[in-house]
Amino acid sequence: MRNKRPRSEAAARTCFWPIRLTSKLPDTMVHFTTEEKAAVASLWAKVNVEVVGSESLARLLIVYPWTQRLFDSFGNLYSESAIMGNPKVKAHGRKVLNSFGNATKHMDDLKGTFTDLSELHCDKLHVDPENFRLLGNMILIVLATHFSKEFTPQIQAAWQKLTNAVANALAHKYH
Repeated sequence: MRNKRPRSEAAARTCFWPIRLTSKLPDTMVHFTTEEKAAVASLWAKVNVEVVGSESLARLLIVYPWTQRLFDSFGNLYSESAIMGNPKVKAHGRKVLNSFGNATKHMDDLKGTFTDLSELHCDKLHVDPENFRLLGNMILIVLATHFSKEFTPQIQAAWQKLTNAVANALAHKYH
């Protein structure tokens, strides 16, 4: 059962969401080993941001259709082909993945790196923070699809750790 957004104005201002991120990492700084950083960097160097970004966001909108309500201004999101071909989905997907690119460069300070985006998504957009984890999972699936032979368990573990840490950094303002 999905939890709903807080109804009261006070609850909306404090960004309290009555859910728990199932992959919640400790609130302390996440430590990435040299090997994990290298694993992330090696794959990131090969990523086509436009393609992987648009496919990841499109997949989120298709697999979790309730997320479409967050993108009312994107126009036609009524079918899989409409979503996959939507230029606004492609542009926003590229923007999202560029943010992940920023994360790959600042893995030692993800909370600081995503402070502004956390505030935006909490205070203005009122996005359920569970969606950050879902999007991270979509990014992993698309990366695995595009880089199947290179997406080893070591690479997957490093990227899973990064996507979880980014989701938690984006959800920080909600706590």
